[in-house]
Amino acid sequence: MSATPAPGGPVEKVNLAEKLELLHEYWSPKIVGELNDSHVKLVKFKGEFVWHFHEREDELFLVLRGRLLMKFRDREVRIKEGEFIIVPRGVEHLPVAEEEVHVVLLEPKTTLNTGNVENERTIHQLERL
Repeated sequence: MSATPAPGGPVEKVNLAEKLELLHEYWSPKIVGELNDSHVKLVKFKGEFVWHFHEREDELFLVLRGRLLMKFRDREVRIKEGEFIIVPRGVEHLPVAEEEVHVVLLEPKTTLNTGNVENERTIHQLERL
């Protein structure tokens, strides 16, 4: 009996640990999968990012390794390994990683990493691993 490919392409598994080994820059997300109209991205964080928000997109941050501090204007939330946080559209936030943190991002394909801010960390064309 042969397997029938899924509509839209073959079914492939992704080894997160192997893909993370290919990441050498902080704050530079890479696409590792697609789900409906969203990208699954891997990224390493270290230090402080920039205050920003996304006008039309919600973002999911799943911490695989380390601890992420998500600052909001009115509070702070610590996300540990195995935990995730969803930042709703329009909510200003600042990701901070005191030590290296490995994160899976699930966000719409239209999401710009720096949201409403354009600066040297803005990446318009994401690389696919």
